[in-house]
Amino acid sequence: MHTPPFRLARPNGIEAALGHKQPPCCPPAEPQSLGGRRRTRLAELDSHLHCSVIGTCMTTSELRKLVPRFTTLDRQRATDLEIHHEAVKLSSAGGEGCKAFQKALDERYAHALRRFGAAKDADAVRKLWDEAVSSGDIPPAYWAVMTHPDASTAVRQAAFGEVHMLSHLVGAANRADIRRLVALEEDNATLRDKLERQQERLQEMSTRHETTIGQMTHQLIQLSTRADRQTGPRDTELELQALREALAARDENLALQASRRQAAEQRAMREHEQLQAVRAQLDDALAQLQFSRAESEAMERAMLPAAAPGEERHAGLRQLRGKRIVYVCGRPGSNHTLKSLVESTGGQLVLHDGGIEDRKGLLAATVARADMVVFPVDCIDHDSMSMLKRVCERHQVAYYPLRTASVASFVELTTRVSVSAREEAGAVAVAAGG
Repeated sequence: MHTPPFRLARPNGIEAALGHKQPPCCPPAEPQSLGGRRRTRLAELDSHLHCSVIGTCMTTSELRKLVPRFTTLDRQRATDLEIHHEAVKLSSAGGEGCKAFQKALDERYAHALRRFGAAKDADAVRKLWDEAVSSGDIPPAYWAVMTHPDASTAVRQAAFGEVHMLSHLVGAANRADIRRLVALEEDNATLRDKLERQQERLQEMSTRHETTIGQMTHQLIQLSTRADRQTGPRDTELELQALREALAARDENLALQASRRQAAEQRAMREHEQLQAVRAQLDDALAQLQFSRAESEAMERAMLPAAAPGEERHAGLRQLRGKRIVYVCGRPGSNHTLKSLVESTGGQLVLHDGGIEDRKGLLAATVARADMVVFPVDCIDHDSMSMLKRVCERHQVAYYPLRTASVASFVELTTRVSVSAREEAGAVAVAAGG
């Protein structure tokens, strides 16, 4: 992997520069160490690493328990993205929230920390990381690598790159997951119908058996009474024995059917739970599919050739004519295509990489002269996104997040913004005419 867009953490020398000293009676608390070697704390990692560490090593349920203790977020109503965003901010700010995350991660992955503690150099750390990736045990190993005292810059970059690529692999599997989910839902519907028929038959058999048992019990009482009056003792005993055997056989059959019914109900409950999980996954996959379909349709309309000779090439994007658009972050390949596309419609697209090579100080002046600001959420870090929103609100410039850094997402956004603007203008005209 090439060098990622972040800087690895360096030791904090602020207190030493200010001349702050601890009194000899109160020595500073030593962080957890491995044989005299000091592990890197979460607060000491570069802020660009906090997003991947929090997202990979901590679950959403853990964050919902910890984050509301140090923020004003509501544990029940806050979205997963808000919880994750605040957790990243707490990690970057240090303080009590960051300490709580550090403690939770150390306790949860204590075994992995001890195992990686045996590594004495960067090569040994890299070898343990490769073994963890092969076995699929990523979160414990990722936390151990990022905080290991002997992990080199190259080792951390390699671990970051592999974790980053896993998210792309998950997105590429969505199409196959949809097909599997549809097939599973059909199988579950078939099994549910079969189970309902089995339950009806079992209920009918249970009712019939109870009726038979009642009749045989009544007959047994009658025979016992009649035997006492008319028949001899031997004949009565033989008849009673036969009735007892028949009743025992009926009881055994009833117990067997009852056990089968109970097993069928338990199986139905498990299949119902699986069906609910499959439906939730299907809803997520269909939502992603709807986003992709809308982007594809917008891209197709925008790329249609001119309806008549003399019209511009991309007639579907005429709403960009004369507009100055600031595009923050993104990917170099798609950024070049977007710039050419907007300029071909008579607009202007100004690119800014969010502070990697372009200075962040120039961003405020660039935004102040823009008609709209656009940024893809999959290619911008939390700090840059927060700063960009504040700058846009200060200069009263509309900003729009994109789902991805693709050309299709940009075209779909511009089409949606144009349609919304026309609807608002039509509503104002109707109100003025009324």
